[in-house]
Amino acid sequence: MSEKKPTGIVLLNLGGPSQQDEVQPFLLRLFADREIIQLPWQSFLGPFIAKRRTPKVKKLYQSIGGGSPIKQWTETQGKALAARMDVLSPETAPHKFYIAFRYADPQSDHALRKMEEDGVKRAIAFTQYPQFSCTTTGSSLNELWRASERTGLTDAFDWSVIDRWHTHPGFIKSMVACVNKGLSQIPEAERDKTVILFSAHSLPMRVIERGDSYPAEICATVDAVLRELNHPYRHLVTYQSQVGPVKWLGPQTEDVIESLALKGHRQVLVVPIAFTSDHVETLVEIDHEFAEVAEKAGITHFVRAPALNDEPLFLDAMADIVHKHLQSGTVCSLQYGMRCPGCVNPHCRNILKPIKPYHRTSLPAE
Repeated sequence: MSEKKPTGIVLLNLGGPSQQDEVQPFLLRLFADREIIQLPWQSFLGPFIAKRRTPKVKKLYQSIGGGSPIKQWTETQGKALAARMDVLSPETAPHKFYIAFRYADPQSDHALRKMEEDGVKRAIAFTQYPQFSCTTTGSSLNELWRASERTGLTDAFDWSVIDRWHTHPGFIKSMVACVNKGLSQIPEAERDKTVILFSAHSLPMRVIERGDSYPAEICATVDAVLRELNHPYRHLVTYQSQVGPVKWLGPQTEDVIESLALKGHRQVLVVPIAFTSDHVETLVEIDHEFAEVAEKAGITHFVRAPALNDEPLFLDAMADIVHKHLQSGTVCSLQYGMRCPGCVNPHCRNILKPIKPYHRTSLPAE
């Protein structure tokens, strides 16, 4: 009897440099990606900005041990996901996970070659961005398909895509668990005075103005979390991590912290609502930079809710998302094929060798 072919689950994420010598290559890839940042004379200006930012960014990573822990956390999550899937879905077992980072190693080429080596035929591209954006999930998927062409593996795998899961009940429950852990660090007598800042990674306004669904899906996640909390906390949605000389979606988390202090608020809980694990945005930007801003502004209780990392509820949610996706037999969500109204990218919303016929909406020019 022939050995069963494994089901491959590709975990897509932005990634981060694991050590100091990976910082500049990471930035070079980031500022070269026109699906996120479009600059005039990008082939010149992108590398110029990346090289200028490298020393500063290296210092940020030095402050958390030299590199990002996102690869470590993704491996932890992937192992837990594969183990849970083998129990939940023995008919599609064994399950193997592969990491495909957008700007850091391991990248899509590496994941695809390893899948071929392992004998994978059925593959799932599983975004690790809960809320869809063309700049995150879209860019990662486009790179995955380009890598398939570069490696000569365009016909090697039968693909389906998990492109968003921003209101999945398990994900919401795991976020609520993290929020409650954060609230527990504020004295009980002060807890009802707390303002919760749901902080997400910002996007260039150019992306928002063409119709990207990201802000709406962030708000849908926040609404679901608040309903599950079942308590009337005051809250705001804010955005962080703006880079480059373009206009970004706001309000900026840092500015909101200062504004709250001026209005007399003294208890603030920041919830990283769009991040599935700790990395520089949580460990440096929130824990150090925003905390310093809060202290100077007079915030007496400034707390960050822990990232999902290895939260058991989140690991269960990941497995449930993949299991239900396999059971459904769908290629992707209904919404994935719906391009942004202002989309001008002819490659957007593709799926390479889908498990069943897939149709996307056409560009206005098509």
